Amino acid sequence: MTSPSIAPSRLALAYALDWLAGDPEWFPHPVRAMGRAITAGERCLRNAGDGEANETVKGALLAGTIVTGSWAFARVALRNSDKLPRPWAALVEAALAWTTLATRNLLDEAKTVLDDLDAGDLDRARRRLARIVGRDTQSLAEEEIARAIIETVAESACDGIVAPLVWLSTGGVPAAFAYKAANTLDSMIGHPEPPYRNFGHAAARLDDVANLVPARLTALCIVAAAFLAGCDAQLGWRVWLRDGGKHASPNAGQSEAAMAGALGVRLGGCNSYGGKLSSRPLLGAEGRPARPADARKSIRIVATASVLAFGAALVCSWWRSGKTRSAPL
Repeated sequence: MTSPSIAPSRLALAYALDWLAGDPEWFPHPVRAMGRAITAGERCLRNAGDGEANETVKGALLAGTIVTGSWAFARVALRNSDKLPRPWAALVEAALAWTTLATRNLLDEAKTVLDDLDAGDLDRARRRLARIVGRDTQSLAEEEIARAIIETVAESACDGIVAPLVWLSTGGVPAAFAYKAANTLDSMIGHPEPPYRNFGHAAARLDDVANLVPARLTALCIVAAAFLAGCDAQLGWRVWLRDGGKHASPNAGQSEAAMAGALGVRLGGCNSYGGKLSSRPLLGAEGRPARPADARKSIRIVATASVLAFGAALVCSWWRSGKTRSAPL
């Protein structure tokens, strides 16, 4: 039977696939299926006349169903793959693990925006940026685009890289699928503003819990990667400890604060969402405004942090696999 943790060789293959292939549009990605399931579930459960309590309960029911269903799907898929010849079973597990990772896709999307800026095509850069951020991008200046890229790659380093590696190496593919479901729920309905304030409450809290440890490991990886990249790791450490808890989210500010210090830039401030202004605490307030060159450094830092996180996950997977083999029957 499949081990609760993914084997180191299969984890390595999944990580290599992520770097080599990214997230091709033609591939039937499980996260897209999760998104469709969330939309369908919301349509079935929500009613216009629901009170706050009913909305909260129904949102919790949807969140629990999607997370449990995603875990169960991965578990059943692995059990069925165990009936295949060993190389094919390994390939199935590695392929499923690959879909939880997003290093290549995240970095490619960010680089594309910066390439448009370098080419002087500000309008195209704004449109490209809208693919990876939730804020309004139509009127952003170059410095604001650079800030958006830095904040996004820093926060997404947790959601798309470190957290999946943590869950893969500790709980295997089913745990990573459950995590991706929680993360997708949070991005779709876990908003503090109406109409999701009550319906998305459980989804938001579930994502907070799932990212509690990975977010801080991400910040630590960013500080270590900044040192290797020749950036200010010491300032990254100080700003992380000082400003990491200022963000409205208990987790998002961790990696963003570490990145702000490492680059010596100021993150946070005022953004627009759906035409409504939203002000966030400043991270690294003493820093200068972000520039495109800083955004390129942030991409290099996240790429290095990804490798560091993978190395740690590989060691954890190897250790857990050894414990499983040595356990008494």
